[in-house]
Amino acid sequence: MQSRRDVLALLAALPGAGTALAQGEDWRRAYPELVLSVTPAENSGGVIDRFAPFADYLSRALGVKVTIRIANDYAAVIEGLRSGQVHIAHMGPAAYARASIVTQDGIEPLVTMANSEGAIGYYSVLYVRANDAARSLQDLRGRNLCLVDPNSASGNNVPRYAMSKLGLEPESHFDRVVYSGSHENAVIALSQGTCDAAFNWWNTERESNLQRMATKGMVKADDFRIVFRSELIPGSPVAMMRATPEPLRRAVQQAFMEASEKGREAFLRISDGNATGYVPVKAEDYRVMIDLSRYIDQMRRRRS
Repeated sequence: MQSRRDVLALLAALPGAGTALAQGEDWRRAYPELVLSVTPAENSGGVIDRFAPFADYLSRALGVKVTIRIANDYAAVIEGLRSGQVHIAHMGPAAYARASIVTQDGIEPLVTMANSEGAIGYYSVLYVRANDAARSLQDLRGRNLCLVDPNSASGNNVPRYAMSKLGLEPESHFDRVVYSGSHENAVIALSQGTCDAAFNWWNTERESNLQRMATKGMVKADDFRIVFRSELIPGSPVAMMRATPEPLRRAVQQAFMEASEKGREAFLRISDGNATGYVPVKAEDYRVMIDLSRYIDQMRRRRS
């Protein structure tokens, strides 16, 4: 059986192979600047405030400039990856699943974040105002619902799938269903009475979009109450296109995995000091989300 060294030597002997290998290793010449895009869970100012120090850490760790690009919506992040305008995407699992489908498995998940309890994954929860009499999804018939984005796992896909299992069709069960555009906007709409219930992401009692907003003084956490929580959702991945050089992808993966130690302050800022670190993931971990995205597509086609 040939050893790995023998195989590499054979490949290097092929015409043009040595140049290809060298180019693959020397990815910094082809990528002197990398763009990091983050799916919009909050307003653009909040994204910049949390991720700017981390972009600086990545620049030092990778040896090239890393800049942040603020996306208008989830679809913009996916299109940015596909067009090559975005190189690294910090995205939700449903957005990753959609990107995997539209690129025909051309995207690779690298890492995801483990929460304060060391668990990987999060939940979709449904909030109502604390003084609302509703205790379940069924109690909200004829009311207004806020979802987040068509490509949001906790803000759309998982809620729709969960409701279908309960025999509920959102567009007929609720008087009105609206997309808020971000998790923050969904909570604000709920607080202002634009909707009577809003789906959002939730990790633990300490870690959630609501707690983050409360810390920033945007809302009071006690003004809201959870009436539904989903099953565990795979953690939000950091992903890159498979067309980028393998050494580049591995370097990015390593930088994220080392961030909790080598870029600790920047890392803690991303998670508000709650996460324990980034851990590696693979495409198979998100197969359930890809299947769910296809299920949602079928539901949309049936309604059209």
